[in-house]
Amino acid sequence: MHITKYFAPFAASAIILLIAACDNKPEGPKAPTAEEIAAESSRLNSWFDQVWDDQVSRYPIWKAYLAIKDSTYGEWGDFSDSMDVVEFEILKKNLAFIKDSINFDKLDEKTQTSYRMWVASAEDEIAQFDYRMHDYPVDHMNGVHTWLPSFLMNIHQVESVQDAQDYISRLQKIDVVMAQVVENIKLREQKDIILPKYLFPAVLKDCRNLLTGAPFDKSKEDSPLFADLKAKVAALDSTVADSTKNTLLEEGRLALLNHFKPAYDNLVAYLTELEKKASNDAGVWKFPSGDTYYEFALANSTTTKLTPDEVMAIGETEIARIHGEMSKIMAQVNFEGDSLQDFFKFIKEGKQFYYDNTPEGKQKYLNETQALIDTMKATLPQLFTIFPKAELEVKQVEPFREESAGTAFYEGPAPDGSRPGRYYVNLYDLKTMPVYEMEALAYHEAIPGHHMQISINQELDSLPKFRTLGGDYTAYVEGWGLYSEYIPKEYGFYKDPYSDFGRLSMELWRACRLVVDVGIHWKRWTREEGIEFYAANTPSPMSECVAMVERHIVMPGQATAYKIGQMKILELLNHSRKELGDKFDIKGFHDEVLRHGSLPLNILEENINKWIAKQKDTKAAA
Repeated sequence: MHITKYFAPFAASAIILLIAACDNKPEGPKAPTAEEIAAESSRLNSWFDQVWDDQVSRYPIWKAYLAIKDSTYGEWGDFSDSMDVVEFEILKKNLAFIKDSINFDKLDEKTQTSYRMWVASAEDEIAQFDYRMHDYPVDHMNGVHTWLPSFLMNIHQVESVQDAQDYISRLQKIDVVMAQVVENIKLREQKDIILPKYLFPAVLKDCRNLLTGAPFDKSKEDSPLFADLKAKVAALDSTVADSTKNTLLEEGRLALLNHFKPAYDNLVAYLTELEKKASNDAGVWKFPSGDTYYEFALANSTTTKLTPDEVMAIGETEIARIHGEMSKIMAQVNFEGDSLQDFFKFIKEGKQFYYDNTPEGKQKYLNETQALIDTMKATLPQLFTIFPKAELEVKQVEPFREESAGTAFYEGPAPDGSRPGRYYVNLYDLKTMPVYEMEALAYHEAIPGHHMQISINQELDSLPKFRTLGGDYTAYVEGWGLYSEYIPKEYGFYKDPYSDFGRLSMELWRACRLVVDVGIHWKRWTREEGIEFYAANTPSPMSECVAMVERHIVMPGQATAYKIGQMKILELLNHSRKELGDKFDIKGFHDEVLRHGSLPLNILEENINKWIAKQKDTKAAA
């Protein structure tokens, strides 16, 4: 439809105005002043921190991780689904505010990035709210049943009588939390979201481990929590009277018997009945709208738009490449077997590659891990100019959870420095901890890996709290960890070819994850098919193959983030080297990756491209 006829009476005057406009062009919107940009950026960053503080105030456990002690130090908080609904409504209001009240064009570049990240995260969370029950509240690797005892042992600090009373208060209130956890599992049961049958025994065993020892039985050894409470009370200042310490221990003993034990007995009883209803189906395709949920999970983990089929194809390509690199090492060490599988068998069965599964062997592993970290620490100035202030501690996984816990993991420090970063190694069975992987594992979990990235992230005081203390992007964090396994090779590490093989075996492990995760959750592979794939393509022992497939089952998409993130960082590294030539500086590149904190991969790429352009401008000016 032509609009001319509707405006014919105004045609002549319009022509005159048009001619006039040619001589006097109207000014466009005025660019915001520096003062306006500073004011709007400050306003938004203050709002970010207020929203963060408000949310933290609702979660006593979160406060403790942040080393905040207040009147809620003896509380657990609300673990119910109704609390999730409350948070959802708050999030929707906050998202409406930021979109309606903040002028994006008046923000500085750093704050614009924060705006984009916060809005994208909120929109994703809202879009996926209906899938909030598409998980398992307790499983063989994660869950409140092991998290809360571990929290008491490792996070709840006892530096005063009040702290000890708060510890006991948490023991006294754990039955309320466990009742909420059971209710959360029942809500999922109504949707037929039930943990696979073969994972129940490990969950039940972890619960029973916590109820083994005094005061729950007549054992001479204390249960894990009672031993922890005793040690913490004994370490109180000498000004605390023995009678006070004895009173605290008696109150703790009664709390364990009258609250902790009934809570875990009820959980065990319910899970024992639920196990009878469970199936052996592994993937989330069995959930309501399971395929859609998996696409969400994959996008969240990788921060990309890669499809499941594309992720699997990347994994298959990387497996072939890494197998080729391993074959070169096989020739380098003059292995006389006929195939890579023969070499894998030699590696798995060679006693020289494993320490004895004894207290002495475990201590030797810990000592050598510390030595590797110390050597790498001395090398860091060649790779970085930004360093974490937080200390790093190597720690063995506690006995009560070591049978089901992962091989190794990192726990970040307290922001105020009162608790160091911790690199946990699981020494339950040293046949799953080959010496040839020790080097790469330490670089990934400790330095230059997670300790560098996570501690530096916490210490970036120019960013809002949700970026320094909040949730991390798995592809960035684990991508950096896997990248940190590789980059020392360029600087003279992995001198032992078997150690370099260990680096490759760990990278191969992450490449296989791309295939198996998609296989389990998208292609409807069975648990056994996933195990068979790992066994056929890696040198890892069968127990590790089983453990990894069972990890895929309870953490859909998560394991794909490592390789996708590493490949992006390596791509950006190679792109930077190509663009900058002899002006490329590895320290500048690493600092640029780390100084903005955890990021989605697309924003990381934008930042590196800006950094490259800036380096070129500096070069041109020189």
